[in-house]
Amino acid sequence: MTEDERFMKKALHQAKRAAAIGEIPIGCVIVRDGKVIARGFNQRRSRKTTLAHAEMIAIDRASRKLGDWRLEGCTMYVTLEPCQMCSGALVQSRIDRVVIGTMNPKAGCAGSILNILRMPEFNHQVEITGGVLQEECSAVLQDFFRDLRIRVKEEKKRSNGP
Repeated sequence: MTEDERFMKKALHQAKRAAAIGEIPIGCVIVRDGKVIARGFNQRRSRKTTLAHAEMIAIDRASRKLGDWRLEGCTMYVTLEPCQMCSGALVQSRIDRVVIGTMNPKAGCAGSILNILRMPEFNHQVEITGGVLQEECSAVLQDFFRDLRIRVKEEKKRSNGP
């Protein structure tokens, strides 16, 4: 197992924590000098805020841990390609590298829709490695949404009666 796979497994564990509380299963970890310094999982519904993406939570925790808003020397491992907000935060935080499990063709801004992380117009670009444990990362999301569709369908049946 490569180092990228080992840390992506830790991000997958965070995604499963999100799923366990009914959140969309996206997880991430931030690593510096071979050690996890921050973790995050999606908590938008439970915290009732748009800002509670896994990446945003992890960036905040890493900044607090290091005592600096600059996260130079850090790598983020995230199970799903970051959105525009999280991609912007990655650039602003000066993270060196992001490792992505699976791409997000509907909202991804690390190459799918656009690539905020590599725009030469910005004063910082983030190195991207994609497809690490892609099947596992995709499966967690697919299973969650399949189960959600089943639950919604069953709830509709119960509310409509026999």
